[in-house]
Amino acid sequence: MSVLPFDQRDGFIWLNGALVPWKDAQLHVLSHGLHYGSSVFEGERAYGGKIFKISEHSERFRASAEVLDFEIPYSVAELDAAKQLVVEKNNFQSCYVRPVAWRGSEMMAVAAQHATINVAIAVWDWPSMFDVNEKMRGIRLDIAEYRRPDPLTAPCKAKAAGLYMICTISKHRAERRGFADALMLDWQGRVAECTGANVFFTKGGVIHTPIADCFLDGITRRTVIDLAKRRGIEVVERRIMPDELASLEECFICGTGAEVTPVSGIADFTFTPGQISRTLMEDYTAEVNK
Repeated sequence: MSVLPFDQRDGFIWLNGALVPWKDAQLHVLSHGLHYGSSVFEGERAYGGKIFKISEHSERFRASAEVLDFEIPYSVAELDAAKQLVVEKNNFQSCYVRPVAWRGSEMMAVAAQHATINVAIAVWDWPSMFDVNEKMRGIRLDIAEYRRPDPLTAPCKAKAAGLYMICTISKHRAERRGFADALMLDWQGRVAECTGANVFFTKGGVIHTPIADCFLDGITRRTVIDLAKRRGIEVVERRIMPDELASLEECFICGTGAEVTPVSGIADFTFTPGQISRTLMEDYTAEVNK
């Protein structure tokens, strides 16, 4: 399938405080963020012209930058206004929203304390990652070879671009092997998350999900936990070992891109998408469209 490259699209991107034509939103090849991974980003969605949990994303965006030792030069309110402006200027009602910040080209070495911090916001059409009918059949996951790093070795609380390198490698490998995505373990071999989504399991009417201490406690993850509790469904955050997968009943993943998507299999383990997955998928759809 032919996809129009992102640098050749039409519209407007917010860059360092102003709207610019899409094709003019460029950075130099010697930007520090490209060479050293000094970049953070967010993944958000607008539904009906309104960005879901817009301020929570802006707050995390700024917090991620602080972890990487730089400050985004815009307040939460300014970022919120800019994101909403980009959605409106590009005439979208439902779309993906991508704020990104990076160190510029003033310094090209490991240390770059005096590099300019650039901020851009782009939006584009991105329908649900999986067809509605396919969702309840469930997607299949591989198990990644790479693991989420020890929190003492990487800034795992930041949505930092460099942390996604192993996610891209793992997702490519999974897709070559016929899977939709890959489940990643943590550095101690425990279930962690997928390459761009958090993971949940059910057993006996109770939801189980890994403790988010070496990967992002996703905004969608927190939303799903809240929706489950509103339904009176118990949610247990705990360590989950791979050998437990055979005893678990339902499995689903969640994230800005995936929304809520049931899983029918992880490697050789099988799951039956059921009522809890369906309920939370429907409740999430209703929540984002309020």
